[in-house]
Formats: sequence, C-alpha cells, structure tokens
Amino acid sequence: MTDSTPSDKVIAITGASSGIGKETAKQLVDEGYKVALLARSEDKLTELVNELGEDNARAVKVDVSNIDEVNRAFEQLHEHFGRLDGVFANAGRGAKAAGIEKGDVEDWDGMLGANVNGLLYTAKASLPFLRKTKGHFIITSSVAGRVALKGSVYGASKWFAYGFGQNLAEEMREWGGRCTTICPGMVNTPFFDEPKEDKLQPADIAKSVLFALSANDSACVREVYVMPAK
Repeated sequence: MTDSTPSDKVIAITGASSGIGKETAKQLVDEGYKVALLARSEDKLTELVNELGEDNARAVKVDVSNIDEVNRAFEQLHEHFGRLDGVFANAGRGAKAAGIEKGDVEDWDGMLGANVNGLLYTAKASLPFLRKTKGHFIITSSVAGRVALKGSVYGASKWFAYGFGQNLAEEMREWGGRCTTICPGMVNTPFFDEPKEDKLQPADIAKSVLFALSANDSACVREVYVMPAK
C-alpha cells in the first residue's frame, strides 16, 4: 500500500453487516481507517454507519453474486472516497445439507454464487482501483479450504478461495499490490444456529486483518491460519 496514514486509507468490506465483517469495520475505524461497507442487508448497514459515523463509513447494498451490482458498488465508493486502499472479501455462506448425494442443487447455486463468483466479481471490480494505490486484497477462506471434509461442497468452495488467493497474490505482486488469505477455524458468528462461545470470535479474525494490513511495505503476509486456542 502507499505511504498514506490510516486516516487517509479506505478499506472496503463485503459481508459487512454482521459477524466478522461488522467487527472488522469497527476495529478498522478505531485504528483510523475509513470503511466502505457492502452487504445485502440495507437496514443492518444503515445501523452500522450510524454507529461508526458518516465521516468514517459509507454503505452500499449489493449482492456480490451479481457482477453488475458489484461493479456499480465499487464505482460509487471510489467516487465518494476518491481512493481505495484495501478490500476485505469476506462475504460468504454455507450449505443447508452436507454431502453430495443428498445435497440441494439450488442451495449449491446460491452458496457458490457468494463464495466463488462473489469473490471473483469483487476482485475483478476492485483491482483497477487497488492498482492505483498499490493496495491490498484480503480473502476469508477457511480451515475447511485446507483439509478434506467428507462430501462438503462448502469446503470445496473454500478450497477455491484458498487457491484463488495464492494465485491472485502472484498477479498483484507484478504491480506492487498484496493479497492475504485468512483461514480461520470455527468462528462464533450468525453463520451457526447455536452460539459457539468456545470457538474463535469475530474480533480474532478482525485482528488478523489488521495484522496483514500493518505489515511493512517490504513484506506481504500471504496467509493467516487461525485456530481456537482450546
């Protein structure tokens, strides 16, 4: 990233309305960054902007599985802030049923639209703006993208995210950009029906994002692998 101070830098977050995305937005603002918030839930985004302050945050309702919406969102955000220094591609969802034989094809389409196409579209739409600032692209993959899980289409989507992050890092390296793939274990977020208090917390992953962003210009944190301590 360029040598501007955090107060000059703008980080866009997809899946920003809850969980990891919401907590990361809070921590970034606490550190002096401006944040661009992208998600499907307009009401939740409005509440978060009110909490963070309109001087610090801007929200755009967007479905990351729709390339036209994603393109418009990043154009609007760049027009508003005048720059883009980083993107945290965090939007994603799980599958209702495990396994291939009993899987729901329509459910797969929705999940892959968010976890695979949403990641591709977010990168494609934002890279022209990140190139101008030699910016940083950060991906939420998962431990599920590093191990074999019986019949898990969700896990396969996170394998895609993991591999995509490695390949994108090489592409961005050519023009001075950086890419980090974050691989968390189980995180206590609304992703689950029941609270997982003994697992990682959204704040743990937000700190990982800040760690990657704060690396010296001479270094690129390519991967952060985070597991519950217990």
